[in-house]
Amino acid sequence: MNNFKNNFRRNRFKSNGDRTFRKRNGNGSKINGDFNHSLDFKRKNPGRNNQNASKLIEKYNDLAKEAISNGDKILSENYLQHADHFARILQTQDLAKELNLNSSNKEKINSENNKNTENSNEKNGV
Repeated sequence: MNNFKNNFRRNRFKSNGDRTFRKRNGNGSKINGDFNHSLDFKRKNPGRNNQNASKLIEKYNDLAKEAISNGDKILSENYLQHADHFARILQTQDLAKELNLNSSNKEKINSENNKNTENSNEKNGV
């Protein structure tokens, strides 16, 4: 009797016709530019967990307390590291929001100053 146990695994992968090798230019980088190596790189989808960072901080802190009450210091430390990670994510999100607010306020002030300058120039006949 033949065992076809592994046949389902074959269907998960791409067929040989789908494996196209992308050409590279002379310096070894890809021609189509899938990857952006610039300093202002931002992910298109930063991840769904980052949206609820404050909830995840609470979750991992609670799990750490539970682990320490059960006597597992290592698991507790692991959960605390997770909470610290999301605390840093929340901090960077807050800084980004603050920078956006500051830059938008500066743009408003600059546009108002430009309008005031134009108005004063019109009044003075310049």
